[in-house]
Amino acid sequence: MSTTLSRRNMLAGGLAGAGAAAAAPFLLPQAARAAVPAAPASASGKVFTLAVIPDTQYLFDGESLHPEPLAETMKHLAGMKDLAFVAHLGDVVQNGQAQEVAAAKKPFEILTKKGIPFSVVAGNHDLPNSNTDDQRGPTPFLDAFGPLASRRRIARDAGGYNSAYTFDGAGTEFLLLALDWRLSTAGIAWARSVLEAHAGTPTIITVHDSISADSGTGVQSAHGKLVWDKLINDNPQVFLSINGHFWPSGRMARENAAGRPVELHLANYQQLYYGGAAAVRLYRFDLERGVVDVSTEVPHIEAGGLNELEREELQLTAATDRFSFALPPSLTPPKRREPRPASAMLIRGTEAYWRFEGTGPLAAGRRIEDASGRGNTLVVTGPSTVPLAFAAASHPAQPSGSSLTFTGSKDTGAYLLTADTAPINKAAFERGYTFEAFFKLPEPFTGDSAWSAIISRWVSAKAAGRVNGDVDEPAATLSVSGGPELQWCVYPTNLDRGVTNWGHELRTSRWWHVAVVNDGRHTTMYVDGCAVVRNPSTVNKGLAGGEAGAPWAVGAYSWAGELDKTWLGSIGDIRIVSRALAPREFMIA
Repeated sequence: MSTTLSRRNMLAGGLAGAGAAAAAPFLLPQAARAAVPAAPASASGKVFTLAVIPDTQYLFDGESLHPEPLAETMKHLAGMKDLAFVAHLGDVVQNGQAQEVAAAKKPFEILTKKGIPFSVVAGNHDLPNSNTDDQRGPTPFLDAFGPLASRRRIARDAGGYNSAYTFDGAGTEFLLLALDWRLSTAGIAWARSVLEAHAGTPTIITVHDSISADSGTGVQSAHGKLVWDKLINDNPQVFLSINGHFWPSGRMARENAAGRPVELHLANYQQLYYGGAAAVRLYRFDLERGVVDVSTEVPHIEAGGLNELEREELQLTAATDRFSFALPPSLTPPKRREPRPASAMLIRGTEAYWRFEGTGPLAAGRRIEDASGRGNTLVVTGPSTVPLAFAAASHPAQPSGSSLTFTGSKDTGAYLLTADTAPINKAAFERGYTFEAFFKLPEPFTGDSAWSAIISRWVSAKAAGRVNGDVDEPAATLSVSGGPELQWCVYPTNLDRGVTNWGHELRTSRWWHVAVVNDGRHTTMYVDGCAVVRNPSTVNKGLAGGEAGAPWAVGAYSWAGELDKTWLGSIGDIRIVSRALAPREFMIA
């Protein structure tokens, strides 16, 4: 295989880097998970906000008592229509003194009067003696906040410093564990019992001490490791943990024992001007989009105008203050359409339509008929030590409710190839075309999956008469890069070189629909009905290889005419139409 820079190897370094990062806990830098402004929410109403307030201790320090910033934050939150819960991360006050706690308690009463549920955990500065665990007994902090933070509280441990809450997030029940600065054996046992009693309920843990990010790389503290080992790692319902205590703010992600990512966030602004002025971290959950948009606000400063220091210190727009992350798939259940018969998909110009309906494995030679009636039969081909298998899984909008699962490797996995007599082998599509497919990437996505193809023409560009570009690659291929990004790379009939459409980085936790549409001049790629940004402006039409009667492969990629990659993951319905479809005509419409 050529080692020159090509569409196939240009991202190889990026893939290796991603694999290395996934092997250990890592801070999510801006380059890897871009920090973005909070995106517009979907209009479905499946949106709510969790507010998180980190260390306010410098506002309540001995005789220096300044409740005004915290009061402004509480008033701001009380006016939010989609607010579901408020969580304070501890170190409410500086010295754990009764007068400090009394002053800090008053702003929380704004939430109480509005009926807004909230939690408060003890930080080390909230306690007269921080060298104690959650069995320390009464303190001014516990006396004040124990009874106050009771709305929606479903459980409280015997010591009183650990509590559990449920709240409604746009119709979905969430569990929040508010845990002490130092967990005892009894406290851990209590927390585990709550998790067991609410197994499957999406869970957020708030705790004062968990991770730091001093060096730009997330590091779990000793207590953070305890919380991970005893409560998070083997409880896959926990998807988010938030703490304060350290600064500056930061993010980590770790994979739990079930192989699922867990977001670990540090929020703290006490080192900034005016002790951070009771800055609040807002987690805006959008269940329709499957995304949480995070932003940080300082209501007190916004209400009073900005002086020079405030402008310099409290414009919180860094990558650790404003970002987005994906929700676990369990929190974004798809809206599944009723299956539609094959006949309903046979629109004008349909050249081939393949549905993968059946049960069990598919041995070599097994035929899958073309539902269009045009005779473009697919045949199970290639090494079949690990055969293909039907699966009752699909994209929620897919016309059929089934798919094929591809496993194995180049040496062991099977794929599909159109029969020698298939009319589509000779098609050039010079008047336009649309290729549609449903697919799901494997989890985890590794180098074995990179540059495999959903559908490709089984002839090299060189064999199709081309001499410019990477002519050993297929004359046409819909592949997935190491990103993983979709790539439609073709050698048109009107050019002696290839042109490429690129999609965006895809998540492995969901099904996707892709449509590649050519109107005889330009080609546009759509992902789930949305046009991508990187579409070539070069006039291109038709597909090379038809003159050679080259077959089409489903789930395989060839190099110089030889099998190079078999697909790993799932492929659902595929439809090929000899005209340019509008998005309203796609199979997901």
